[in-house]
Formats: sequence, structure tokens, C-alpha cells
Amino acid sequence: MDIQITTKKNEGVERLLEVSVPVETVTAAEQREAQRYASSARIPGFRPGKAPAQLVRKRFKDAIRQQVLESLVQDAYKEVLEREQLKVAAQPHIHHVHFDEGKPLTFELHVEVRPELELARVEGFALTRPATTVTDDVVREQLDQLREQRATWAPVEEKPREGDMVTVLLATADESGVIPEGAEYRLTLGGAQAIPGIEELVMELAPGSTAERPVRWPEDFPDETQRGQTKTVRVTLQEVKRKSLPPLDDALARELGDFDSVDALTTAVREDVERNVVREADASVRQQLIDQIIAANPFEVPPSWVQSVTQAYLEMYKIPKEEAEPFLEQFRPMAERQVRRDLIIDTLSERHELKATEADIDDKVSEVATQRGADAGQVYAQLQKAGRLKELEQSITEEKVFAWLLERSTVQQQ
Repeated sequence: MDIQITTKKNEGVERLLEVSVPVETVTAAEQREAQRYASSARIPGFRPGKAPAQLVRKRFKDAIRQQVLESLVQDAYKEVLEREQLKVAAQPHIHHVHFDEGKPLTFELHVEVRPELELARVEGFALTRPATTVTDDVVREQLDQLREQRATWAPVEEKPREGDMVTVLLATADESGVIPEGAEYRLTLGGAQAIPGIEELVMELAPGSTAERPVRWPEDFPDETQRGQTKTVRVTLQEVKRKSLPPLDDALARELGDFDSVDALTTAVREDVERNVVREADASVRQQLIDQIIAANPFEVPPSWVQSVTQAYLEMYKIPKEEAEPFLEQFRPMAERQVRRDLIIDTLSERHELKATEADIDDKVSEVATQRGADAGQVYAQLQKAGRLKELEQSITEEKVFAWLLERSTVQQQ
């Protein structure tokens, strides 16, 4: 297509191009479109396709012009991509379209392009692997969490203490000093479910008793209008429940799973913790490596890609609209890092032929099937149906890229 392309901006991943389609090309396109309309147009007094071309062009002028505009812009866009060898990162934007009769069609094309990463330095980095030793205390903490899951709550007839669950009637005086009827609340003391002054008042009461006194609202209270205010509060303590943890014994082990004894449970917990610690250590090394590669090889990323990742965060965490902007500001650096990480992995996998092959995927599926005690064909079909084969392919590619990178850097044990 005979078009003129003028570069108005060429910075980082942004391109702003002015495109001009010659008037001869526009005229020819209008004639073709008019002939197409003439072959099928229904005009009173003429058989289908027999109306004069001049009459057709006059009657369907706006529709013909609109169709010509759309097709020429689309064709010109394809020509720009081919001639300028642009790898587009996102849907382009068309601005300042001028389509006057008897004149060339002109418009501006704003495009984000995929960055071309040089990655001059990807080796020789010094990395530190966190310690992976699992202490008895860590295992004990995990066992205690399992006991927490089987905890029971029983009423007690004494003043509550931190950790107890209480049911209270709570009322706060209004601006005129009148205390309304209380509303019922269930609180776990020490869980930051009530302001400290109210918790202190509750812990002074015995079940069934009531107290009333001024309480000062903290300076960091979420509602700014109430910060630092002192209000009269009335509290009636209705019930106190205290948590009781089951003993760590063989009975609990059997209840928690297929464990014959508490020793078997402890061994399984230790192995699980060790696997997690190793995964976290691996993740730490990889993060250090990516951060150092990014620092050694600065490059811009398409803003639309960053926006796509931040939007995914918004949806994942179900952030309300009114909280979206501060959330995005907080997570934008994380999103930019994610985009840079993905680009680095993608670039290296292509440059050094590290992409997952069909054989790699088959081997991984067979490994998963063996772990599950299932048929490899069934596992493959399940992954395919769930749309997870692409995810598996990406995971294998990342493993190969990081293995390649780590061979070229030094990892010290912490």
C-alpha cells in the first residue's frame, strides 16, 4: 500500500506515527466500494444492481465513506506494522483522523511496542541462599497451629483475659450525653476488634456485670472524625468463653490424618516444613537473581502491560472502587517488576532455546501421574480440560531458564 509514514515520537516503548494515504488510493477505494454497493443496492425504480453508479454514490455517500475510512485505516495499519517492523504490545490508538473529500486520508497512530531486550549481562552475580535448617521450635509452632484448629471453647465464670471470647452489650453516649440501648457484640480480646480502652473495661468485669465510664478513642482510629475523642461507654459482660487446646497425643494425630502416632505426625509436619523452607529459599535466590539482572539491564516496559497486571491484582483482592487508586499506587512497582521478570524469562528462553518442549511436558505429566497414582493420559486430559497445560509449559520453561542462569552465577549458603 502506497502510504507515507512520518515518525513523530520514538521513545522507549512508545511510537507516534503520522500516516498519510494518497488521495488516489482513497478515490480508488471509494470507487470499489461504490461498485460493491451498486451491485446489490435496492433503489426504487431500478432492478437490483442496475441503478446508475452516480446515483448509488449519492444515495449511500455516508455509508460508503465510512466503510472506505475503516478499511483504509485497517490496511494502512497493517502496512505500518510490516514496513516499520513493529511488534505491538497492546491495541493501538488512532488519533486526529482527517478524511476530507479530494484530500489524502491522514491520522496519527499511537503504538506501544514490545521492548527489545539486549540483556548484555545475565551472569556473574553473587546470590545468597537463606538457611534451610528447620528447628524443633518451628515444628512445635506448626503442631500448635494444628492444635488450634481443634480447639474447643467453654464458658467460664470469671473475669476475662486476653484470648478469651466474650459477648457484650455495648453502648456509647451520643453528643448530648445520652446512652442508648446497647448492641450485642462478640469479641476475641487482644484481637484488635475493639479499641484498647473498651477492652480494658471489659476485662475488669465479671460475667453478668455492667460498668460505665469515659473512654478515649485512639489517635489512629480509622474514622478521623472520632480520633482523640472521649465518650462515655457502657458495657455489660454477658458471657466469657475460654479456649482449650487438645493434648498433642496419638489420638490427635489419628484425628488429623492417616497417622498412627504423634511421632508420625511430627515427622510429617517436619518434612512439610522442610519442603516449604526449601521452596522459599529457592524463591529468594530467584528473586535476587531477577532483581540483579533488572538492575544490570535497564529497560522500559509497556504501560498497558503493567496496567493489565495491576487490574488483575484489583480483581484478585476484590478491592472496592473507592480504594482502587491508593491500592494501584502501592502495587504498581510490584506489577512493573512482574512484567520485567516475565520479559526476561521469555527473552532468554527464546534466545537460548530453553522453551518447554512437548517431551518436557509429557515427562512432567508422567511425574505428576506417578505422584497421584493415576494414568498419565488421564492426568494430561484433566490438565487440558482445566486449561492448565499452558501454565505447566510456562512453569517448565521458567525452571529451565533459572537452571541456565544459576549455572552462571555464584550462590552462597547463608
